[in-house]
Amino acid sequence: MDKNSFHHKTHVHVRTYEIDWQGIVHNAIYLHYFEVGRIEYLTQIGAKVDIDTINFDSKIVLVRNEVDYRNPARFGDAINVYSRVSAIKNTSFIFEGILERESTGEILAENVAVHVWLNHKTNVPTPVPNDFRKLVQTFEGKDCIIQWPVISV
Repeated sequence: MDKNSFHHKTHVHVRTYEIDWQGIVHNAIYLHYFEVGRIEYLTQIGAKVDIDTINFDSKIVLVRNEVDYRNPARFGDAINVYSRVSAIKNTSFIFEGILERESTGEILAENVAVHVWLNHKTNVPTPVPNDFRKLVQTFEGKDCIIQWPVISV
């Protein structure tokens, strides 16, 4: 992943309870850091992220969450979390993320997370709303591949 294609960055700090018996951040915690980045990203671009939206307007589920671990994070590390939507397809969108040790620029982990938009009543995949596509397009520009729905006349 090319860090230069990311337009969003947030920060996290490693806390004591995130450390495993080896003295490094437990592998599952990296998923939490990527989720923090995704939520901050959505908030920054203007997507509505609140409990009412999640429960009543739409349902977005994570169907794939892949992590490549590069280097261990340790207690006290300040970490830059880079997040971006790299593609939007018909009913799904792809988030990518990078964790970087702030003090050295060393890459700690990379993430690909695929989300599917569901009808909140039937749980059947439904097209990603155009409003969301527009928010991402405005923020990402040419750095996101967006498939727009075909309108038949």
